[in-house]
Amino acid sequence: MTNQNDNPADPFKKALAEATKAMANTPDLNVAYTADPTGISNDTMRLPQVTRRMTKHEVLAARGAADAMALRLRFHSEATHARYQPQGDTARTLYESLETARCEAVGGRAMPGTNGNINAMLEEQALKAGYDSAHSFNDVPMHTALGYYIRQMATGRELPPAVNNAMEVWRNTIEERAPRAFADMDHILADQAAFSRFSRQLISDMGFGEELGDDPDQDDTQEEEAEEDQQDEENPEQEDGDDEGQDDENDASPDDDQTSTEQQMAQMSASEVDGGEDAEEMESPDGQPPLDPPPAAHSEADPEYKVFSTLFDEEIKAEDLAEPAELERLRAYLDQQLDPLKGAVARLANKLQRRLQAQQNRSWKFDQEEGILDAGRLARVVANPTTPLSFKVENEIEFKDTVVTLLIDNSGSMRGRPISIAAICADVMARTLERCQVKCEILGFTTRAWKGGQSREKWLGEGRPQMPGRMNDLRHIIYKAADAPWRRSKPNLGLMMKEGLLKENIDGEALEWAHARMARRPEQRRILLVISDGAPVDDSTLSVNSANYLEKHLRDVIAMVEARKQVELIAIGIGHDVTRYYDRAVTITDAEQLAGAITEQLAALFDNDPRAAKKLAARGQFKRTA
Repeated sequence: MTNQNDNPADPFKKALAEATKAMANTPDLNVAYTADPTGISNDTMRLPQVTRRMTKHEVLAARGAADAMALRLRFHSEATHARYQPQGDTARTLYESLETARCEAVGGRAMPGTNGNINAMLEEQALKAGYDSAHSFNDVPMHTALGYYIRQMATGRELPPAVNNAMEVWRNTIEERAPRAFADMDHILADQAAFSRFSRQLISDMGFGEELGDDPDQDDTQEEEAEEDQQDEENPEQEDGDDEGQDDENDASPDDDQTSTEQQMAQMSASEVDGGEDAEEMESPDGQPPLDPPPAAHSEADPEYKVFSTLFDEEIKAEDLAEPAELERLRAYLDQQLDPLKGAVARLANKLQRRLQAQQNRSWKFDQEEGILDAGRLARVVANPTTPLSFKVENEIEFKDTVVTLLIDNSGSMRGRPISIAAICADVMARTLERCQVKCEILGFTTRAWKGGQSREKWLGEGRPQMPGRMNDLRHIIYKAADAPWRRSKPNLGLMMKEGLLKENIDGEALEWAHARMARRPEQRRILLVISDGAPVDDSTLSVNSANYLEKHLRDVIAMVEARKQVELIAIGIGHDVTRYYDRAVTITDAEQLAGAITEQLAALFDNDPRAAKKLAARGQFKRTA
């Protein structure tokens, strides 16, 4: 008769522990199942807990962790690992990840069954880290992707979907920086010393050569030569036979400890091969990770988008583009433009403020059977004692911490009334949102010059190379940072009135810049509102590239922003239909309508009533594209 106190998971746990000891070739290993992080301390291996239910998730997690650590114990030499270990933190992290991948790949080739267990473990880790939705190298650490790449190259097996997605983010970068580094993978996998030398070369190719430290093989060669020179000085008449004996002794290198790995591979029916490294030396950056992988050096959204030169681009605060006295004068001019619109704008601002505050104020459900006594209905009880008491319950209001960014087109076509209205609206929105404890950021985008500026001069000086990509000097302006108070940034908005500020517009890069700024914000909800009067136009760029070069990039950036869903994107087109670019967009025919359009859009976003958007659509103010 089975004892009810017996744990049905015990036979599985015992079998897994014995299999792990055998795989690790460590009979004295202790295996414990705990809620603590997996790892090995002294002679004890900690595996994930397996409950009485023995769910599939628990079984796969335990098997994957056990196989991974057992293979590390069997095929890893700590002495060799320490000998070639880099000095810098980033390089050391890469080195550690590569060695872990090597051990698991060696075991996977010898025992294919371990691949399934380890892949299940990797997939679970990748899903927890969100790698299934990764789109850029910023979403996946380089050392993680490099480890995945080594596993696939060494085993030739497909990786799980989330793991494969993480690897694909970095694939182009890895293959461009080290195109032939993996050619001899089969020959060095079983030799830890050879693989360690390969890892150091690969780390250098990836841009962290300065963190490697001294080459241990070169140090040994220098020590041997110094010892030989010293012996020659001390024993000038030493016979050749003695030298030969010394050479034989020097030939015994630390690589000899790899024979154990090769013997273990033979015992496990794996092929033994000798080899070395054949990795091409590539030029590396300054030891820092690149801001963008080479295939998408200037845009995460479009790998084909090129920029001829970024030397003359600038991201600048508005107060750095004009003297304080000039900003005050321009602000006064803007206030004059605001006078005729004060009444209408104030009504719209109040409407938005009421919408926002309504979301923050408490609301109640009345006539409940329990909760807080409703004192307002006690008169009924006094008039008729048989009337039951009435209670009220406070509704739970979800009002997420929010930041709103207004990205304003500062191109020459906005000159005059449109830019004045845009500046006025930005000013009113910033004040209104600040009263409601919603942070607001105001950004602008244009170029530093007409007709290409210094970038075009550089292009001409270099012989006019074909298809140079974007060729103008960008100017991205920060009128008001999200954390800056409105009163301090108020004069900055007058800068939009400055003569000569408004030039060309390259919307794609501006939108990507604004999105990157918002993605770093801590707020739970991020709203990006773009105000533009048409398609991106830069004569210098379009004269030497395809006619839709900038427009295609804008579409790609919009697709990236909407796919990632980190930011809620809305656009308002002044006099031009921007619904062909943006999923959520409003087109207005007169700049005077801008204040109302902004207010309605923000109010609808903060309105819990889903009918609000429908009302806007019915009035023709809110338009979606398929």
